[in-house]
Amino acid sequence: MTMDAAPTTKPAIEQIAERITDAIMEHRLPPGVKLGEDRLAQTFNVSRTKVRQALTSLSKEGLVTLHPNRGAYVTRPTRQEALDLMETRRLIEPEIIRQVIARATPKDLEKLKAHLEEEDRAREEGNRRLIISLTGKFHMLLAELGGNIFIQKLMSELCPLTCLIIALYDAPQMPACPEDEHARIVEAIINKDVEKAIHLMLHHLNHIQDALHLVDPEARDIHWESLFG
Repeated sequence: MTMDAAPTTKPAIEQIAERITDAIMEHRLPPGVKLGEDRLAQTFNVSRTKVRQALTSLSKEGLVTLHPNRGAYVTRPTRQEALDLMETRRLIEPEIIRQVIARATPKDLEKLKAHLEEEDRAREEGNRRLIISLTGKFHMLLAELGGNIFIQKLMSELCPLTCLIIALYDAPQMPACPEDEHARIVEAIINKDVEKAIHLMLHHLNHIQDALHLVDPEARDIHWESLFG
């Protein structure tokens, strides 16, 4: 298969990394799939060196695993890693809630409302990939509004890894996040109800974990040109 048209400009290393990250977060690249440098270089119309640099960058974030003499693979979290990651999020996200309620401006709250509207539109359209992407970005937006740059950095690693875990262990027909849980969290934040907002967030994270089927899934074929074309 070939792309319909070659890109007019060659993407920078950061853009390549971002597009691969988006494909992972939207479940288009499953955990464990090999990221061949030749195939990606051809798909992005860049040199293997740029692809290698992008993959090295993603490996530092945990999204890609580099194996000597074997190449790069989308990270495939184990069952125990999935449990550990969710436990880490249960420790961090209550603090994010506290920070958002303490620091958020009216403009910040409008950003949260606008994001919820985007999620609603994606659900109305039945766009599962977009829903998955937006629900991950909701938690990143909360971390951003909380204002702690170190927590933001940690969440920028944990959220894509959570998407990997959902891609690996969640049933395809399951929703990325229950429909009203983000909205209820935002409502509690707007009302400055710290205890309720934290309770809702922990319930939400537990709901995500409970939906996981922690057994080994099967791999699937990837059509690279249509994926990134």
